[in-house]
Formats: sequence, C-alpha cells, structure tokens
Amino acid sequence: MKIKVLVENNSGDLCMGEKGISLYIEADDKKILLDTGETSLFLENASKMGVSINDLDCIVLSHGHFDHGDGLRFIRGKKLICHPDSFIKRFRKRDDSYLGLHISLEKAKLKFDLTLSKEPYKLSENIFFLGEIPRENDFESKTTPFKLENGEDDFVLDDSAVVITTEKGLVVIPGCSHSGVCNIIKYTKEVTGVEKVYAVIGGLHLLRLDDATYKSIDFLKKENIDIFYPIHCTNKVVVEEISKLLNNTEVKTTFSGDTIIL
Repeated sequence: MKIKVLVENNSGDLCMGEKGISLYIEADDKKILLDTGETSLFLENASKMGVSINDLDCIVLSHGHFDHGDGLRFIRGKKLICHPDSFIKRFRKRDDSYLGLHISLEKAKLKFDLTLSKEPYKLSENIFFLGEIPRENDFESKTTPFKLENGEDDFVLDDSAVVITTEKGLVVIPGCSHSGVCNIIKYTKEVTGVEKVYAVIGGLHLLRLDDATYKSIDFLKKENIDIFYPIHCTNKVVVEEISKLLNNTEVKTTFSGDTIIL
C-alpha cells in the first residue's frame, strides 16, 4: 500500500502546502484520491510526485469543507463518492464566514459520476468509505464552531473516512475527524469486523490539550496502534502529547510531498 500526501498544511522539500488535505491512495489494485485541498495545488503536486490524476478509479470527499473539496473545481469526469450533506451551505459562528464547498450539488452531478451515501460503501474488496459516523462516546463532537444557513448548529454529520483492511490490521484514513477519531475507529471495527488497528493517517481535529483531547488519547492508547500519522488539523502540541503518551506507537510527522508505504 502506498499513500502520497499531495497536499497538507505544511510544505515539504518537494511540494508546497496549504490549509487542507489531499491524499493519493494506491491499495487493493485501486487508485483513490481522498479530498482535493482548497486550490489546484493538489494537481501541481501530483505532477511533481509522478501521480496521474487521469488514472484515478475514484475520488472520495471526506466532508464538505472548502479546504477538503474546493479542488473539485479543477477536475471532472471521475467517480465521486461522498455523504449527501457534503454540499450544504455552512458557516463559522465567530464571523459568519462561509466554509462550505463552492461547487453545488447540481454542478457536481454534471461534472462527476456522483454517488451519495450515508451508509458504508465498498470501493473494493478491502477498501471502504464509511459514510455517516455514529457519534456514540461522551467526549467527541459535543460542541461545534459551525452553523448552517438557518442558524442551527452544524456538527458536520457528513464527516467520514476511508478504511483499508490489511493482513496487519486496519488502516484508518480520516480527512478531518469532525465526528471524532475515536468514534471513527469504533465504527470502522463494526463495519469491517476487524479489531486490530494497524495505522491511522489523517486529520484528527484535535486543536488543544483539553479534557476531550486527553480522553481521546486515552482511547487511542488502549488501541495499541502501530503507526500514527497525525496531519492537517492536528495541533503540534497535541502531536507531541500523542508521541509522549502513546509510547508503544510510532508517531510520524508528515509533509506535502511525502510518500507513506505500509
């Protein structure tokens, strides 16, 4: 399995970064793009990394925030898989700024072979799009800084992830973990029937060292995860705390342009 970090918040030696994420995944004889970042940078970086976007089997959108899906403006004609709520209008509470996608559902239907699913969706024998993640624990996704067009709270119910089953265990790849990385891991096990989590690669949306973050770290510690790549929306101090407390887990820093081989 090979995962190429086309876009991440931090620039690497080869590729520039931007606030957002785009991962190119080669696994199970499939070529999958998870998210597209905010601009056309994912295409520029793909070219530098020898990735042909034309050869993709599908694009998966983890959720409908601009920094994960506005790059969709620069590509067309591919199979696109996402939650039905990915195209709703959404805003930040603090300043009413818009943070949804700038492509509408109607345009997406014209540009892509669009599959909308709240349920888990198999991309191959061993690769799943998880659909809507149940929010079951008492510490994740309990408050939100986002709101919908009508002013109601937006808990980003469309937030999802990709999971791959391997001989070593599960490889869990969240885009941003608005639904909570612990909720994601629990649901991943239910969907796949596999208990062992081998690797987690993606955004954790852990922004500060608060009670909820420490409860998440406690959960993750019990999972005995082998490899952790916390990227995008994971605060540096949280990564340092994960590295310290998950002492049996290899925690790796990743930048735009990096290639992960598992």
